[in-house]
Amino acid sequence: MRAALALARRGLGDTAPNPSVGCVIVKDGRVIGRGRTASGGRPHAEVHALAMAGAAARGATAYVTLEPCSFTGKTGPCTDALIHSGISRVVVGALDPHVKVNGSGIARLRDAGVQVTENILQKECLLVISGFEMVVKHRRPLIRLKSASTLDGKIATSTRESQWLTGAESRRAAHAMRGRHDAIMVGVGTVLADDPELTCRIEGFRTAPLIRLVVDSHLRTPLMSKLVRTARQHPLWILHRNGADKLRREALEKAGVKLIELPSSPAGIDLKVGMETLAQAGLTRILAEGGGTLAAGLLRADLVDRLAWFHAPGIIGGDGWPSAASFGVTALATMPRFVPVAQERWGDDYLTTYRKAA
Repeated sequence: MRAALALARRGLGDTAPNPSVGCVIVKDGRVIGRGRTASGGRPHAEVHALAMAGAAARGATAYVTLEPCSFTGKTGPCTDALIHSGISRVVVGALDPHVKVNGSGIARLRDAGVQVTENILQKECLLVISGFEMVVKHRRPLIRLKSASTLDGKIATSTRESQWLTGAESRRAAHAMRGRHDAIMVGVGTVLADDPELTCRIEGFRTAPLIRLVVDSHLRTPLMSKLVRTARQHPLWILHRNGADKLRREALEKAGVKLIELPSSPAGIDLKVGMETLAQAGLTRILAEGGGTLAAGLLRADLVDRLAWFHAPGIIGGDGWPSAASFGVTALATMPRFVPVAQERWGDDYLTTYRKAA
């Protein structure tokens, strides 16, 4: 199962709207087939592994990180493929949370005489599909807020100088993090200040395009920005409020930008509706890299599920720009809380990861 998990993790950010699944087929102590969910979600991991195993799959054991699907979508059910191959045993990491499966895949295998073992390395398997599970259960993508700050939580000096707070090793780790998500999201303030590209610049790291999202209530993103000029090569979606300037809309759409109109809110746009809309568009995992304004908006709306915090060993002081703008916390009881998960060192910097507290 650990080998199947390693395959599943390779597909993170590459398989939306489907979860990334790994499958390993073993017979007589030897691996005869393996696969993961393909780019874009099809074919499924089991199909790849069975194709590699061929006729040798008869009597073998399949290890699958997620319960095999049992309904016909764009392709036939993986349960049928496993049954027809002659597989004698299936070891499942976790149940599929989708209402169309959720135990029916396992039941179908058992009805066909296949031995099934459930919940092997369940916790690890569920972590891999956490974005997919978030969409199924809460109708929005999983959101990881990434920040790079000084020890005192500043992301820029008073003159907005921010490149580079962290070292080259941390920046490469951040690009790998981008590659494991379906989309990267920033606020328009970051676009105006930095003119970023928002791509994963690690050659060969991913095959599916990384969707770039900008929260821009009034469509202030410059037409000559790197994001707009590359919109036909790298997808760019802008989330804006209703009633935005018609001429700006037409110009951006002509440049290849996808515009997503959302209800307005006192803070700009309704981020909760925005995230539900992005889930409907097929996104399951979003990395939010915006500045303090976007961070505050997401925290205010209780939309941050994970934190990835790079700390550079320096201090700017009170006149620097904070990692999160004010978002209304007046009592400790209302402060968003997170549980530390892991810490890594990248050069002179530390990356600490957190999950939302229950």
